[in-house]
Amino acid sequence: MILKGKKILIMGVRNKWSIAWGAAQAATEQGAQVIFTHNATENMEKLNALINEIPGAKSYACDASTDESIKTALEAVKKDFGKIDGILHCIAHANTEDLRNDFIQTSREGFAHASDISAYSFVATARLAKELDLLNDGASLVALTYFGSEKTMDNYNVMGVAKAALEASIRYLSKDLGKNNMRVNAISAGPIKTLSAKGIKDFGTILDVVEERAPLKRNVTQLEVGNVAAFLFSDLATAVTGEVIHVDNGFSITGI
Repeated sequence: MILKGKKILIMGVRNKWSIAWGAAQAATEQGAQVIFTHNATENMEKLNALINEIPGAKSYACDASTDESIKTALEAVKKDFGKIDGILHCIAHANTEDLRNDFIQTSREGFAHASDISAYSFVATARLAKELDLLNDGASLVALTYFGSEKTMDNYNVMGVAKAALEASIRYLSKDLGKNNMRVNAISAGPIKTLSAKGIKDFGTILDVVEERAPLKRNVTQLEVGNVAAFLFSDLATAVTGEVIHVDNGFSITGI
């Protein structure tokens, strides 16, 4: 088990179809103690039933739009679990109209919202975790991104721009935190039927195209993405930082 004895915080768990849950399963299978944060608006009866499937797991409310809420959640994690070894950031949001309208129609408010929640919240989390001395030596931070940050994708629009900002932030954070022997990476996951994906118009078509054109001729699963996250949290990846790793069955390498 490559994560035996490690404590991993997974931010943004929602339901059993989420990448966050796939990562939680993978980390647990590899021996990690898993901790969660969730949005305060989640249905806690359903969420607690899910979280209770993992021995010793606990979740803390966290509003990613405010430093105060992030700090409060991280302080509670440290109080209950001590220092941790990794953080997986599974948080993103954009207004529906900013996903479905032409990108040129994006409002200033919508642009700021998508960037704040989907990119800056990871920067804030990294900074506050460091300031609170939450991270063990050799800790690993991982965020989730998507191919729409690199190429234009219909109905992704402002989220693609926000994810591009997230990926640039990964590189700068890896430079800053490398001085403290901490690593920062991103996983660019292929499309998965998550609750968030329902906000993308014609999402099913994307799945069909990937299955047809990806070298491995199939779509990726939550657990497969989670397995790569487990690798990045492990001591097998101690020389990997500042990277965006595609976990998409090779779709991102294809041309026409």
